[in-house]
Amino acid sequence: MIKHASVIALAGFLTAGSLFAAKTVTVSLKDSKGQDVGTAKIAEAAKGGVTILLTVKGLPAGEHAAHIHQNAKCEAPAFTTAGGHFNPDMKKHGLDNPDGPHAGDMNNFMVGRKGKAKALLVNTRVDLGDDAHSLFTNGGTALVIHAKADDYKTDPTGNAGDRIACGTITK
Repeated sequence: MIKHASVIALAGFLTAGSLFAAKTVTVSLKDSKGQDVGTAKIAEAAKGGVTILLTVKGLPAGEHAAHIHQNAKCEAPAFTTAGGHFNPDMKKHGLDNPDGPHAGDMNNFMVGRKGKAKALLVNTRVDLGDDAHSLFTNGGTALVIHAKADDYKTDPTGNAGDRIACGTITK
């Protein structure tokens, strides 16, 4: 069950233009067969951090985890080249972990029966700047969608299952 308030399902009443600041990057998401499964529009949030407008198709219905991983590499089929979660502060995994979260930990989102989803994720622990928390650090990072929901506490991955889609975040 999605329980963190910073995920917003979009019902068509918000436009991308109303969500994003001047600095944005668009990430193309691919599945393990190299097929396009959607995009993520990442923008600096007005009060710090980033917003991620996720628009996906062709994914299994249900709740899924989305994490930012440390490497800008998405080699199929398992996307292990993306490395672990982006974690410049060396914290434990999980939004509910008292010793966490990783900077790349985010809320789960729901995919509908037809394999589609539109969700707004918010991450206040990363940015699009030039510091250690930048998504562009060390040549970039990756946005990874997992097969299952994150349990928000199990280190290091939240028991989120296989990596089923990936896209690189670079300048």
